Amino acid sequence: MKIVCVLGSPHGLKGNTSRLLGHVLEGAEALGAEAEIVSLEPGTVQPCDACDACHKIGRCKQKDAFEAICERIAAADGLVLASPNYIQSVSAQMKAFMDRCCGVVHRLGFEGKYGASIVTSGGGGDDPIIDYMNRFLVITGVRPVGGVHATMGALPEGQFTDGLIRSARELGEKLVKAWRGQRVDPETEREMEEFRQRMRQLVTFRRDEWLYEYAYWQEKEGEGCRQV
Repeated sequence: MKIVCVLGSPHGLKGNTSRLLGHVLEGAEALGAEAEIVSLEPGTVQPCDACDACHKIGRCKQKDAFEAICERIAAADGLVLASPNYIQSVSAQMKAFMDRCCGVVHRLGFEGKYGASIVTSGGGGDDPIIDYMNRFLVITGVRPVGGVHATMGALPEGQFTDGLIRSARELGEKLVKAWRGQRVDPETEREMEEFRQRMRQLVTFRRDEWLYEYAYWQEKEGEGCRQV
């Protein structure tokens, strides 16, 4: 299994989010997975400027690392998102990446992959951020298997406990096992199918403007896209 990890911490590989991600990858790699970390250090991916190019021509016009990152994800089997909790949301770096995935979302362009989410914070409130990132995975076509988070202010001397490390490694193992068994969760499948239909409707409505995406849905589902 090949896993791409998108790390949205401005501290890069030196922060707590990277440390927690490392333990998740220990679990995945113990079962034979290969992992690559893409660090969204400031300036790596610029904010979306709403030019609509991704919908019209299938690629972003901005000259940064975004398209290369998407190519890496497309070639992988799994996608892990890791971000600090900044004011009850993901980091600016992670949000910029997510916003730039608008075209991916319209096509559920990462379909068939499995994923997980990782969050760290100083003072807690992390579960909604895990849910938010896992929801993002679903609307890009990825099946999330869960998440893990660390509230640094509640940990002894800011160090991960044995139980937290174990949970992180178990998440990595779970990701690999889910991919190997092609496991599906009925609720996730229902949610993904509802979103797929919604995107087909939206793209069909904008078919005269969003030429690339309309052609994509025609090729993927033939005349079904016309009859939504």
